[in-house]
Amino acid sequence: MIQSKGYAAFNTTSPLSDFQFQRRNLGASDVLIEIQYCGVCHSDLHQVRNEWHGTIYPIVPGHEIVGKVAAVGSQVTQFKVGDLAGVGCFVDSCRTCPSCAAGLEQYCDKGSLGTYNNIPTGEKLPTYGGYSNNMVVDEKYTLKISDKLDLKRVAPLLCAGITTYSPLRHWKVGKGHKVAVLGLGGLGHMAVKFAVSFGAEVTMLSTSASKKVDAEKLGAHHFELTTNVADMNKLAGTFDFIVDTVSAAHDVNAFIQLLKLDGAMILLGAAPTPAQVAAFSLIGKRRKLSGSLIGGIAETQEMLDYCAQHNIMSDIELISMKDINEAYERMLKSDVKYRFVIDMDTL
Repeated sequence: MIQSKGYAAFNTTSPLSDFQFQRRNLGASDVLIEIQYCGVCHSDLHQVRNEWHGTIYPIVPGHEIVGKVAAVGSQVTQFKVGDLAGVGCFVDSCRTCPSCAAGLEQYCDKGSLGTYNNIPTGEKLPTYGGYSNNMVVDEKYTLKISDKLDLKRVAPLLCAGITTYSPLRHWKVGKGHKVAVLGLGGLGHMAVKFAVSFGAEVTMLSTSASKKVDAEKLGAHHFELTTNVADMNKLAGTFDFIVDTVSAAHDVNAFIQLLKLDGAMILLGAAPTPAQVAAFSLIGKRRKLSGSLIGGIAETQEMLDYCAQHNIMSDIELISMKDINEAYERMLKSDVKYRFVIDMDTL
């Protein structure tokens, strides 16, 4: 077994702290990655505190992982020692169902294997994530990272990046489309960057007037304050797409009304309570309310390659491992622009 160290939570209320554990030995198709940076996703906090239920303690979070390949198995063909590599939200899937066959492993019929807090078939111990010094991953679930980009700013692309890239590509968003992004955080800032890059006319919708300057810096063409009722009424029937990144409870009907005929609202944020949707807000204009979950391996690689070509990265705040508990508290207050990333040299 490979000796590893990381930071883990041991119950719902304990702060994350040092944890010694073991990774599996390198298999023929595996790569060993020395982790250099790991992004901090809001879902890390949800699972650490068992807010989604089913947390397996101790839990080592982290699914926005980048680093260098330290060793490869005998049958590995896509990676060599010294290559930059990344790992996203899952590290395996059934590989045989229609979703997996279509390159949509995130929708695996049997459930993809989470990078952390999942127990592999036939195993007793759960997967441990990227708040650690190393990781063993099958090469088929490992991503290639370009050396053209700032590695620490690449880490959040493995979740926040692909979560926004995938639905924009699925809906073929581009020139001639009017897109609104609801919420300016880890997901929202990437949605703005991608939608602008794809050629859409982008409007940021926010409850905070102070975010107008930031939205413009990110490339948004317009900014609208959602608390201004008169302005919201003027926007009725304006947008082809609304990308909803808000994870707090909110009235989706107010935003569905902003869609054109056949417009689509895409839910990316996971609100804690079910949304109540008025039927006529949809059927009156044949509007669609949909959701999207990260992306498959091929699409994630496509996204990373696109980012390298167009110099797109996340805006981050680099932190030390010892500051992770404070970062969680700040994340709850939306006090980060726009993603915390842990420097694993500080572990």
